[in-house]
Amino acid sequence: MRPLAAPSSGHVRALALLVILSNAAGNYALNWGMKHGGVFTAWTLAGIGILIFWTLARLRLLAWADLSYVLPVTSIGYLIPVVFGAFLLEEPVSAARWVGAMLIAAGAGLVTPTRPRTERP
Repeated sequence: MRPLAAPSSGHVRALALLVILSNAAGNYALNWGMKHGGVFTAWTLAGIGILIFWTLARLRLLAWADLSYVLPVTSIGYLIPVVFGAFLLEEPVSAARWVGAMLIAAGAGLVTPTRPRTERP
């Protein structure tokens, strides 16, 4: 089996953004649906569908970029649900959760400018 051709850094970053946003959107829809009607609501089913897409997109991202790049960069996705929870779902978010989410975002910010794929000799 031949390895996949390496995409440009721009394509990798665009796919990483799609992975981050689809994870947050899928979890938001799933949470909203479960809190407002249960398993067979449109929101819950949409959340499941979006998370299936997220899984497939993440698999492609892992094929395109190093694991040591993908996991830190996509960890910014842990900050978005905190924001969604606080502002859209009106959940109480403690200072410790905000600090933890910000530390994760800072780590992702340090990794993002690096090359997504290590050049092999």
